[in-house]
Amino acid sequence: MGLAFTIDTPVKVARYGISSVISIVDDALTEIMRKYYCEKTGEEYNPVSEKDEDFRATRIKKYLDLVNRMVTSQIETMKKQSFTAGSDLTKYFELLPGTSPAKKMYLRMLEVNDNSESLRLQNLLKKKVRPGAIDVNIMTKVDKTNYDKKGEELPAKYSDAVAALRGFAGSEVSSSVVFSAGMNPRLYAYLENLNRFYPDENGRINKSVILKVSDYRSALIQGKFLAKKGIWISEFRIESGLNCGGHAFATDGYLLGPILEEFLQNRVTLFNDLFGLYQKALVVKGYDSTEAPEQKITVQGGIGTADEDRFLLTHYELDGTGWGTPFLLCPEATSVDEATLQQLAGAKEKDLYLSGISPLGVPFNSLRGSEADLQRDSRIKKGKPGSPCVRKFLVSNTEFTDQPICTASSRYQRLKLKELAQQDLSKDEYERRYREVTEKLCLCEGLETSVIKQNGISLKSTNAATAVCPGPNLAYFSAVYSLTDLINHIYGRLDVIKGTVRPHLFIKELGLYIDYFRNELIKSLPLTNPKQARYFDKFKFNLMAGITYYREKLQDMADHSEATSSTLNKQLTIMEEELRVIWETSSGDVETKGQIIS
Repeated sequence: MGLAFTIDTPVKVARYGISSVISIVDDALTEIMRKYYCEKTGEEYNPVSEKDEDFRATRIKKYLDLVNRMVTSQIETMKKQSFTAGSDLTKYFELLPGTSPAKKMYLRMLEVNDNSESLRLQNLLKKKVRPGAIDVNIMTKVDKTNYDKKGEELPAKYSDAVAALRGFAGSEVSSSVVFSAGMNPRLYAYLENLNRFYPDENGRINKSVILKVSDYRSALIQGKFLAKKGIWISEFRIESGLNCGGHAFATDGYLLGPILEEFLQNRVTLFNDLFGLYQKALVVKGYDSTEAPEQKITVQGGIGTADEDRFLLTHYELDGTGWGTPFLLCPEATSVDEATLQQLAGAKEKDLYLSGISPLGVPFNSLRGSEADLQRDSRIKKGKPGSPCVRKFLVSNTEFTDQPICTASSRYQRLKLKELAQQDLSKDEYERRYREVTEKLCLCEGLETSVIKQNGISLKSTNAATAVCPGPNLAYFSAVYSLTDLINHIYGRLDVIKGTVRPHLFIKELGLYIDYFRNELIKSLPLTNPKQARYFDKFKFNLMAGITYYREKLQDMADHSEATSSTLNKQLTIMEEELRVIWETSSGDVETKGQIIS
């Protein structure tokens, strides 16, 4: 969800029992928001300077502690309220799904005529009020090594991701850290030193680990790596490789349906394998390992209707689903400035695309024509491509410097374009390479600007141009929504996209993968490298296998509607033919050891 958009979401929705995730990659933003909320609530604000020892971890810890205090205070206030129309207490229970025992008790309380029984039920209901989790996200790849003023490398514990983890570990919140973007051995090794991730004397784990994964293999590898250190994975959060917001980590053609099927078939084996390793590690470390902790399997990425949500939960026996992108259109839940909010509400499929703007070199889901896009293009027209590099979280390139710099920075782009100008490139090739270099955006500032603008926070210097990273699913949500409306949509009590022509989430993802396959193949032709040819052959095979799998699941996907099943089948046939044509059209250029791959 980016940096700014959920930085204060727990303050907005946790009191309603809704869990959310704060990105803690940017300690400067957490410090800005701590100052803002201290002033708003009347708490004393004592700044943490970059000159302070371990300032990054301290800033993150202090902000999370403040958010935790605010949510705790909100809950205490709610429990003193009456069940009157419009109160937060009433809203808490109104938002619950109909299957919730607490919701059933609430409805019973509304129906009873006996005052004493009503009061008894009200007191019981107030005891059931629980805040949503204040979880945090660390993108494992954003782990820059830091240096002191003399240019000397600081110890590993001061790297960006490790310091962020330490800040979370030291905070008062009892929740989870979500690791995304793959395995980071340095970060995972440091995790082993933090005792709050181990069970206490009551067997309770105060700080939990959630792994965001794109397939079963990744879950198994990372899960085993951490289990051997005595770290339990409380949840594997499966995310679509392409039908998601932000950075898109495409699989080798493995589609969401088959991936979920693999988790379903191997869930018990996965748990047992990891628990065995976990037990052994805990014994060595002197912890009690008799009780098996909970482990959830959840999914997110492109879910858009209550029927899809219900299908995923029941068919794959999942413990939960995640909805992200639609909440960018809900000011009660996320922090999106007004101009960007209206642009998102009007966005269509053509406005949402997989871009190359990320300095990390990973495909990035973007909104065409965002404020940050326009600012970048303006700089290019003025002959000054690139951005000032202030935050430096995404520095990674050492082509021209000893210490890494960011590929979106004006410094890097100036040096790279100078190098291109000295090469003997054709006009078309130069222009292509020029676009690749200058396309990069400053995401550090671009993804933090929204909350600053929305709350009218005054800063000495700010990028002032919002970058935003919605998933493709946003195209089918075309209004600004209340929290109640979106929650009711999720639970099937309301349809906020009624009348919208929208493909099933599996069909949408398949289409995204076929487009991705086509574009990557075209960029790589002719395939004279055998390894490269095998990659695309495997990719195509996996997509075809996914299409076959979906045909077998048509009745379930269509909720046993013959008309819907027929429509899905036609769409699969069209996509299958499209994939075949892409491959056959390119097959003359796809060779390995003299033989055509087919």
